[in-house]
Amino acid sequence: MGVGLSVLIGLKATVLFLAFTYLRSLGFVLLSMPLLYASLISMLVSIASHPSINLPMLLGKNPDGTFPIWSLIMFSPFLYFVRGFSALRRLRSGEAPYSEISEGLYVGGWPYAPEKLPPGNPAIIDCTCELPRKLELSGYAYMCIPTWDTRAPQPAEIESAVRWASRKRAQKIPIFVHCAYGHGRSVAVMCALLVALGVTDNWKNAEKLVKEKRPYIRMNALHRKALDEWSKHRLSTPKKNEEIGVRSVILSNASGRSRLDGTDSKAD
Repeated sequence: MGVGLSVLIGLKATVLFLAFTYLRSLGFVLLSMPLLYASLISMLVSIASHPSINLPMLLGKNPDGTFPIWSLIMFSPFLYFVRGFSALRRLRSGEAPYSEISEGLYVGGWPYAPEKLPPGNPAIIDCTCELPRKLELSGYAYMCIPTWDTRAPQPAEIESAVRWASRKRAQKIPIFVHCAYGHGRSVAVMCALLVALGVTDNWKNAEKLVKEKRPYIRMNALHRKALDEWSKHRLSTPKKNEEIGVRSVILSNASGRSRLDGTDSKAD
């Protein structure tokens, strides 16, 4: 379950390499070379996306969601394959491009066109490392936390995304969190955001809420582990701090009264 992407791309690399050797054995040397290159790139991605390595920066995606020219050229066999596969899968599934989980909070798949965005000029949190931010969407507030498909953002990245989104919601700006399909990476971030905004009391209840609104989500063990870590180490919300402060005052007053009653009893 934890090595899904690396295994899939590794199998693709094997198939491409076998195709290369077959064509080469038939004497089609030049025709076989692109297959060899695609096989090597796929193997490199397979290694970099393994949980023990987890190096999404390999693809070179910029903070503004664009890819440098060198990446588009070097990783073209992977990047364009992913875009085509994503488009075909979404066409076949018939799933809505996004779902509203709570007021002003949306989760969904890659917005490859403006009409795939929720209404209200949302601020966008992009959880992909393999898909670009489309030029037509450059006018929207944007944050990227590049993450491999089937992998999870780091707890610190989740916290950064939650703080950024919370500031936008304080300004009444809708939030759209997306990955490739709106099933895993983006759901993990949305669960944390629902907790931070007080919509649910923990990420497990948040996951249930998201599943009610978007039934095909499927977080894996890596997503849940990241949320557990985030829950343990995140800062308390202002609401909780206020409650703790009120409780401390009450306990302090009660303790003071007890000491005073004890002093009065001794005096009697």
